[in-house]
Amino acid sequence: MTDQKTRQTPALNVRPNRRAGLILGGLLIAGVLVAQSVKVVPAGYVGVAFSALTGVKGQPLQEGVHFLVPFVDHVTLYDAKLQEVTLAHNIQDGDEGAIRARSKEGLEITADVTVQFRVDRAKAAQLHKELGRDYVRTVIRPQVRSKVRDAIGQFSAADIISTQRQQVEASITNALRQVFQQNNLTLDSVLLRELRIPDSVAKAIEQKQTAEQQVAVERNKLQQANIAAQRAVVEAEGAAKASVAKARGEAEALSLRGRALRENPQLIQLTVAEKLSPGIQTVMLPSDGNFLLDVGNLTGRTAAPKP
Repeated sequence: MTDQKTRQTPALNVRPNRRAGLILGGLLIAGVLVAQSVKVVPAGYVGVAFSALTGVKGQPLQEGVHFLVPFVDHVTLYDAKLQEVTLAHNIQDGDEGAIRARSKEGLEITADVTVQFRVDRAKAAQLHKELGRDYVRTVIRPQVRSKVRDAIGQFSAADIISTQRQQVEASITNALRQVFQQNNLTLDSVLLRELRIPDSVAKAIEQKQTAEQQVAVERNKLQQANIAAQRAVVEAEGAAKASVAKARGEAEALSLRGRALRENPQLIQLTVAEKLSPGIQTVMLPSDGNFLLDVGNLTGRTAAPKP
């Protein structure tokens, strides 16, 4: 009897342990299933779901919690915040850092460029299918180098480093924007950080610009002198015309006055009387006149009676 009881006791202890193990295993499986079926997309990211049965799903996963099919769906996260790629002489990237290009006349120009861009959230699934996560190396850097070289080749070195810098940036921006749109990316801006040319070329360009400025100054002085001469001519012509007009007016006035004196001889006596002092009432004209002139009668003044 004692041996039989001893043989039955371990069997009673095994059943609770097996039950606990099944419960624990079930909990572990449930936890794994929950972990596989729930995916959180962090802020600033966009997710692309891939199904082992149907492939890449067309609808991207935006920020928040999403439920997936366990062990069937997998999510790849893409950074949708503003990103930038800088190609500069102090940043070695692959074989070269800064972009080396040729100007319109064939001079070597080195450009440091920064490109700011974003992943197009609505087209993240298409980006994942066509490019994958390595799109910076496969698309952005090669296209930036190519478009910068093409844009610099359209301008002369003197224009690039002086007056046409903004036009170069605009040309690069327009070309890259089309490429980025075709690859499901959004271009934000292109910044030309620095443009460098050989010192000898820079010195020659500086001397040329200085000479052109001096020519411009002399041309401005000449124009001012011409303007002053033209002003003097205009003023002289105006003065001459004024003198002619004045002489013509005086001549016409004398002509009219002479005609009036010929037609009215008494006007001579009236003029003489007006020039005399008001106190003189009678004047003796020259001997050939042979008469006395009463100023009061001519001017209409009557002498006051003496007391």
